[in-house]
Order: sequence, then structure tokens, then C-alpha cells
Amino acid sequence: MEGLFVYPVKGMTPQPLERVALTPGRGVPHDRTIALARPGGKYVPGMRHGISKREYFVLVAEERLAGLSTHLDTATGDFTVDVRGHRVLTADLGSEAGLAQLRAFYARVLDLPPGVEPVVARDPGRRFTDTAHNSDEEMEYVSVVNLASVRDLQERTGTRLDPLRFRANVHVEGLEPWAETDLVGREFSLGGVRVRGTKPTARCAATEVEPGTGRRDLPVPQLLSRTYGHEVMGFYVQVLTAGELAVGQRVA
Repeated sequence: MEGLFVYPVKGMTPQPLERVALTPGRGVPHDRTIALARPGGKYVPGMRHGISKREYFVLVAEERLAGLSTHLDTATGDFTVDVRGHRVLTADLGSEAGLAQLRAFYARVLDLPPGVEPVVARDPGRRFTDTAHNSDEEMEYVSVVNLASVRDLQERTGTRLDPLRFRANVHVEGLEPWAETDLVGREFSLGGVRVRGTKPTARCAATEVEPGTGRRDLPVPQLLSRTYGHEVMGFYVQVLTAGELAVGQRVA
């Protein structure tokens, strides 16, 4: 495993991890447990079922979000935003005042009409993953990308692709390109954790956005379709046993 990442706020900056403890049937702790929902949309606080990612402010439509560098301290609830190295927001998401700061800040970032703010979605036991609208089981899937497959796409299309475009929890190195296709439907080990490959990850317009810049610069789903006849990059796994993932561990 070359990299581990958590995305505490849906659509925001990935946060690298050196190691993470997983439990059966659950995703990466703190992953996509907060989202900014569209005001007047289908999200209702406390709802117990998933809805489309388009009900949230995400990179599919709001590429400007990638131009902000965000970080959530999951222990304290402190959320920060930097732009070009300058701190522009510090908010305690454990307080009503901090949540109000967050809403007001992103209302400006997203150019919402006066008096309109995003809704902070944060419900105990819920994740705002792309697969959450399918089932609670899929809500807890962990996403994996094979870096060799990313390089294969680069070489075949003459492009440079940051793997972070694919917003996966786990980056795997050392496999052959597209070897992950054979892992779907199989049990295998990710480091100290036994997992089952469940389904390939179909890619959307969020991958068109260059990480860190907020520019929509490459039609990645089209590149995949023209090159391979599909729009897949990466796959999901379900955690079967408790254990720890750490950078440098093997896939077997």
C-alpha cells in the first residue's frame, strides 16, 4: 500500500494517514462523515438513507472546491481552510458558532444568493459516500485505486494524472495494470485486514478536476471510455476482519 487517505468532509481535501484501524463492515473512520448539502434539496437532517451525491456541493459541479486546502482535526473538531498558503478560515465544528462560520464561508465560496447557505450534513452513524444511496452496506465500502492502472491511462493518453483525482482511500502499488479487475468478487488481504472486492468504481466528472487548483482540465471519464471502453478506475472493498492498514503493507 503506497498511500492511505481519509476525506472527513465530502468534496474537500484528502488527508493522508500512515495507518488506520478498521472494523468488519465499516469504512475508514471519519471518512465522508460531514457534507455540505444543497439548501432546499433532498437532504433532511437525521435522515437514515443515502441520496445522490448531486444533493451535496461536490467536485462534480463545484470544481472551485479543489482550489481550497482544507483540514479537519477529527480529535478536536477544528476545521481550517487555506488558499495559496494563507489561512482564511478556522472554525470549531463542535460548536454552533463554528458551524455558522462554516456555512457563511462556503456560501461566499459557492456564490450562493444573499441569505442562502449550505446545510451542514452530519448524522451519527451515517457517511456521505457516493455509494450510500445504494444501501447502508455499500455506504461503508472502502475505495481502492491501483496506481499501475492510473499510469497505464497516462501512457495511453499522453496525459499526467494525479491519482488523487480518484479520491480513493487506498493507493496500491506493485500490481499489474488492471489486475484489480480480478479482485472483484474475491477475498484477499490488505495489510492486516481481510477484505472482499465488491464492485468496480465508475468515474464521474469529479475526476476532471485537477487537485489543488480548482481547474476542470481533463475529461477523465471520456479518456477512460475512449481508451478502454468503460469509465472505471479502481474498485470498492468490504472489510471482513478487524485489523490495521499501514503504508508499506502488502496486498496478498
